Amino acid sequence: MKLAAQEGMIPGRDLHEKLANMEKLGFEGLETWGAEIWNRERELRDALANSRVKLSTICAGYRGCVLDPDPKQRQQAIDDIKRILDVAGALGAVGLIFVPIFGGPRIPDLSPLKDAIALEKELLVKILKELAPHAKAAGTCILVEPLNRYETHLLRRLADGAEICEQVKHPNVQLMADFFHMSIEEPCIAESIRAAGKWIKHIHLADSTRTQPGTGHTDFKEGFKALKSVGFGNYMALECGITGADRMKSLANCVKYLKNRMK
Repeated sequence: MKLAAQEGMIPGRDLHEKLANMEKLGFEGLETWGAEIWNRERELRDALANSRVKLSTICAGYRGCVLDPDPKQRQQAIDDIKRILDVAGALGAVGLIFVPIFGGPRIPDLSPLKDAIALEKELLVKILKELAPHAKAAGTCILVEPLNRYETHLLRRLADGAEICEQVKHPNVQLMADFFHMSIEEPCIAESIRAAGKWIKHIHLADSTRTQPGTGHTDFKEGFKALKSVGFGNYMALECGITGADRMKSLANCVKYLKNRMK
């Protein structure tokens, strides 16, 4: 398993300095934001070419929403996702982190024909089946991310995301597991990881406090043990707030804490 961090968390005046600091801290991967990333492709390629740090993942950043009732909004999301997948593949990233919808349903309830959630899931599977061949051609993955009950109504547990992956049945549509969301939604993080393990391709790290691991009560050791048991060996990226006045020191302590729990 390899440690990564989101670009905005790392101190540095520019990307080159951030990557240099990541190397000092012991990170192996960089996760960056996806909004109009096609305009940054050359910058990222040039900076990463001179660094031991690789691009792990691209986090969202697409406009529109694939589960919006407006076809224009759905198409906007699909078009942006395809462009981001192209960049992800070109730069060797594991994939694009994909949240189907934030908040409540936008599609109307058509009961007794179908309720809103049934319609959303059916539409989501159909759109992912359309996007999956594009991800494959680009050489990267779509990483479906369940959130928590306060951020979405739809996919909230790993089992929810695994259900979608099972229905899509494409190797380029995989699952992302976030320790913060799991600390809210999963009765047992380790058991949930083992149950959905065949689909897990990427990890987000944050403690129960949504700050860096080591600041809350999440049992990372048992979670990492479960990840090893399902053969996970990809990137685990920090996505969290950082406490402490000296960010480099806090990050260094966090890396040490995580590596101790990987043993």
